[in-house]
Amino acid sequence: MSVTTAVPVAAPARRPFNLLGFSSAQAWALLLLVGLIVACPWFIYPVFLMRLLCFALFACAFNLLIGFVGLMSFGHAAFFGMGAYVSAWTAKNWHLTPEVAILMGGAAGAALGVVFGWLAIRRQGIYFAMITLALAQMVYFFCLQAPFTGGEDGIQQVPRGAVFGLFSMQSDMAMYVLVAVVFMLCFLLIHRIVHSPFGQVLKAIRENEPRATSLGYRTDDYKLIAFVLSTAIAGIAGGTNALVFGIATLTNVHYAFSGEVVLMALLGGMGTIFGPVVGAGIIVWTENALAGAGSWVTVTQGVIFMACVLAFRRGIVGEIAAKLRISL
Repeated sequence: MSVTTAVPVAAPARRPFNLLGFSSAQAWALLLLVGLIVACPWFIYPVFLMRLLCFALFACAFNLLIGFVGLMSFGHAAFFGMGAYVSAWTAKNWHLTPEVAILMGGAAGAALGVVFGWLAIRRQGIYFAMITLALAQMVYFFCLQAPFTGGEDGIQQVPRGAVFGLFSMQSDMAMYVLVAVVFMLCFLLIHRIVHSPFGQVLKAIRENEPRATSLGYRTDDYKLIAFVLSTAIAGIAGGTNALVFGIATLTNVHYAFSGEVVLMALLGGMGTIFGPVVGAGIIVWTENALAGAGSWVTVTQGVIFMACVLAFRRGIVGEIAAKLRISL
């Protein structure tokens, strides 16, 4: 008589938690971020928060390039500033609604990114960085001399307008809602890009470009597309910032601002999704707290940069993620 032995059936593997492409840790971080965005304007000056969100979006755009493609741009202020100028000029002279003016700023950043990328994308490392810096300086002097930019005075008295021609943005709280929506949409777009098959190719290029090329990927094309996406989002951030403060100036295209966004990404954690937001928050808060200290703001930023390089090589969020063995 044969004896039948029952074979235990393995339980099906649990699928990892996934919410809109976010892991469990990332989903909790996203909920915390959304909670802070909703709650903070009731306790903190909305204009300060709008500035923080614009700079955080700029840092996220820069991080898309340096953190996930491995390209260091020293000229990203050119895209932020050109987006600011175009949004401000179109809103003031063409009387465009704010959402259209912001999109015009993004289009200006993307168009400039195509030109910059076509010239610089075939270079790597310090050569790429220096080319972007040189091109950004050309944009700075163009904005200084061009008649439509207002020179050193900039474009002033930019109207906020009304979204869709219906909802006035004159109150700070209404404008804050628009800025928060723009930030969240672009933030989710960046997350979707990073976690798409396209984003996986970008990470492969960052880790080993010759191997990615040997697998048949046209790496220069992928890098150019990522570069243009980054510059478009930077232009959106600049356009939004111009509408918030009603002005676009040369400060937005100055090379020092390019260095500032590098510090934001480095401090928060390059190659992380939430790191640039944290880095931008720290830098903007420091500038606001030390506004009356003059040049000591720059000194303080230098000290923060040194401390980050020496003690937090992965950035604040990167170090936390490494300690907890999670992805943020």
